[in-house]
Amino acid sequence: MTTSPLHALDIRLLRYFAVVAEENNMRRAADRLYMSQPPLSRHIRQLEERLGVILFVRHSKGLTLTADGLRVLEIIRPLLEQQDKTYAALSQLAQAEAPSLRVGLTTAFEQGVFASLETALAAQVETLHVVRHGSPELVRQVRRGKLDAALVALPLETSGLSVTWLNRQEPLIAALPAQWPESEQGRLTLSALNGKPLFWFKRERNLAFFDFTRDIFRRAGYAPACLEEPLEHDVLLARIARGEGLSLFPASFAAIQRQGVVFRPIDEAALCVQWGLVMLPENEARLAWLRDVVHADSRVTN
Repeated sequence: MTTSPLHALDIRLLRYFAVVAEENNMRRAADRLYMSQPPLSRHIRQLEERLGVILFVRHSKGLTLTADGLRVLEIIRPLLEQQDKTYAALSQLAQAEAPSLRVGLTTAFEQGVFASLETALAAQVETLHVVRHGSPELVRQVRRGKLDAALVALPLETSGLSVTWLNRQEPLIAALPAQWPESEQGRLTLSALNGKPLFWFKRERNLAFFDFTRDIFRRAGYAPACLEEPLEHDVLLARIARGEGLSLFPASFAAIQRQGVVFRPIDEAALCVQWGLVMLPENEARLAWLRDVVHADSRVTN
């Protein structure tokens, strides 16, 4: 195995390893860490490559620590305990000295889902400044320092940022013209929509999500005839109501009542979007309290 300098080792990899070691199960560890299982597995493999050892024996019932894994766990425990104490102290300091917060809320979700979170955040700071925009634009504003943090829809290109995958996801549902026969069905498959025009975004607007959905479409045998998607949801829904085509929305948009538009679930479990919180890595300690508030809200509203 090739190894990288240990001084460049991301402490988050050690934290992930410790949680997996406690659970002896990748799925339960992923749930505790508010992330999906595939990236957690990749992080563990990356740590093994960095250290040059095998940390777990993988079997059908879960995971078992190797002798090297046990030694690594004993070595890192004092470091992780000290990190917890440090973050707790910094979090209290940040809460005491944070009079304002600039946060982005993605328009990928129906905005009513953020109501309780906005109330919770307003109670923590003197001034709450909220920006609503698409997830890619919010990421750009976080990178430029115009926002302290943003709630976005994942998957998304977030290189250079600290990303927290939250314990909430929304399946994509179909928004159909009420006059289409498919609107009478209770549940749809993607392949059943073949031949129907789909309002969809250009790849350059969101590379990661475009490629994510394209792969799902291909596996499902869905080859839509795409129309350029209007940027404004109101315009898009109006064109759907006129029978020009269908679109796919996160499930929270079903709360919208629009004459001529019918929302129907899709029988494709992988076709969903995940809530995520992004911020600059240097702001993690200062905004640890924000992550706690967002985590609590996503668990309550999930």
